[in-house]
Amino acid sequence: MAGNAQYTEDSIKSLDWREHIRLRPGMYIGKLGDGSAQDDGIYVLVKEILDNSIDEHMMGHGRTIDIKISELKVEVRDYGRGIPLGKVIDCVSKINTGGKYDSGAFQKSVGLNGVGTKAVNALSDFFKVQSYREGQCKVALFEKGILIEDREVVKSSERNGTKITFSPDASVFKNYHFIPEYLENQIWNYAFLNAGLTINYNGKKFFSERGLYDLLDRKVDDDRRYPIIHLKGNDIEVAITHSNQYGEEYYSFVNGQFTTQGGTHLAAFREAIVKSIREFYKKDYDASDIRQSVVASIAVRVQEPVFESQTKTKLGSQNIGPDGPTLRTFVNDFIKTELDNYLHKNPETANALLKRILQSERERKEISGIKKLANERAKKANLHNKKLRDCRVHYDDPKAAEDVKSETMLFITEGDSASGSITKSRNVQTQAVFSLRGKPLNCYGMTKKVVYENEEFNLLQHALNIEDGIENLRYRKIVIATDADVDGMHIRLLIMTYFLQFFPDLVKNGHLYILETPLFRVRNKKETIYCYSDEERQRAIQKLGNKPEITRFKGLGEISPGEFGGFIGEDIKLEPIILRKETKIADLLSFYMGKNTPTRQNFIIDNLKIEKDIINDEPNREVEVKEQETA
Repeated sequence: MAGNAQYTEDSIKSLDWREHIRLRPGMYIGKLGDGSAQDDGIYVLVKEILDNSIDEHMMGHGRTIDIKISELKVEVRDYGRGIPLGKVIDCVSKINTGGKYDSGAFQKSVGLNGVGTKAVNALSDFFKVQSYREGQCKVALFEKGILIEDREVVKSSERNGTKITFSPDASVFKNYHFIPEYLENQIWNYAFLNAGLTINYNGKKFFSERGLYDLLDRKVDDDRRYPIIHLKGNDIEVAITHSNQYGEEYYSFVNGQFTTQGGTHLAAFREAIVKSIREFYKKDYDASDIRQSVVASIAVRVQEPVFESQTKTKLGSQNIGPDGPTLRTFVNDFIKTELDNYLHKNPETANALLKRILQSERERKEISGIKKLANERAKKANLHNKKLRDCRVHYDDPKAAEDVKSETMLFITEGDSASGSITKSRNVQTQAVFSLRGKPLNCYGMTKKVVYENEEFNLLQHALNIEDGIENLRYRKIVIATDADVDGMHIRLLIMTYFLQFFPDLVKNGHLYILETPLFRVRNKKETIYCYSDEERQRAIQKLGNKPEITRFKGLGEISPGEFGGFIGEDIKLEPIILRKETKIADLLSFYMGKNTPTRQNFIIDNLKIEKDIINDEPNREVEVKEQETA
């Protein structure tokens, strides 16, 4: 019996640095993933290398960074000081070795603790470091963290700096692929946070002159209610405006790190906006009316920041530094002074902001009665909610491990047979199922009132826990799982309309996906191949030869639970819904869900292909469902 196993000195194992990283990669880079989510491990690897180059720039060394990323290889070249030649190998392969421990050299660095580069090294098939310093060059090569070539220092005419080249380990990051939009967003954030830095990525130049002003300018385009308020101080920069969309949208950063899950600095910022606006207008407006439709960004620099995980997506620090004030006080004092001054100096902006608050107040009061009734109904339904088959771990669970939380997903299905297949084969730890009765209501052009009037929408909102914003979202991924036919595509568009209309920040933050399931099963007595397109079917027939058995899956319900487990398990194929920079949600919804025009009908018919439902890459298309085979 296990209980009788001997517990001796031999039971205690000590792993070396690379073994530990490879055994527990989630501790170092969060979840692994295949690249379909913007916080998947392959993007964290890129970030960890880039962070070091950014730190050099922040210390005043190097104004340019060159990045080349192909399908399987990443190359980052900066023009900083270059790693000291005698320490090149140690810096990329010894935990607790690096320049980040000397707070004089890196007072408010991004990389923080020097672990990142070692994690990249350990999790790469191939890792090459080149340091150029004062006319000399040192090169070292590694495979999966093991040094395979240590070259002698040689003379070089290259400019000072460091060049790192790596290929993520395909045995760790299975079937991975880089999505260009995710990389571009990542690089734009670096440019916005480092005004004056030029980043060249695959031949394209990324440069920002006005920092967070440019970030918001890119995000809200012409949907803003008043000009962007841009405020800068020592160790803090903010940009604020209001739009016409529902919800709150924030982009928060600490020491150049995009804190996707916010933290103490964002909580202080949200509180400070409410406090300052109440004091300016001398009226106790409801906090939700002030923050409704806000689009804002905050960046702070903190000494020795404490994050809630190695991937640094949520700040836990309470203070700006060991001897400084609390972050709450620091942010509150800055916003109170600077926002108040700005609004006094810009009365037109102050009036436009007040109009937005009063509009939100009216809208909230109009639906308060029905909202109360709907919430009471939802509470009762939650006790025996037949629509929701919940999982055990949730994205907002503070006690759950980061890599487990990031695997949480809610499948939105239509019909009992599809729900049944997924429910029987899902992972009950992290996968939940929400069943729709049939086609959901087309809510295009409707107000938020419909979310409460329509029982299905209200129950979905409660299942996701997004009524008051996405801070407490219960699932990392919301997965639309519909049949591969005309009805399935229509339901998909109706669900997307619901999220784009009322919860656009959910889509913008990369939480909405479409489940890809195989369209064909091709098999003989020895082998079964599942095919996701007609091209794959043809290849499978050629491979198996001699007239194999071919099954065409018309609906999710036709796939047995046993088979379905393979399509929603480790090899799940999810296609993210990505909103491009030029996307205008109002125009997009009008095209897809507005009056039933011949143009739209023809568009849908033309793009509904027998082998796969896709929204094809037409010039006027705004939502992109990334499809590798049809790109």
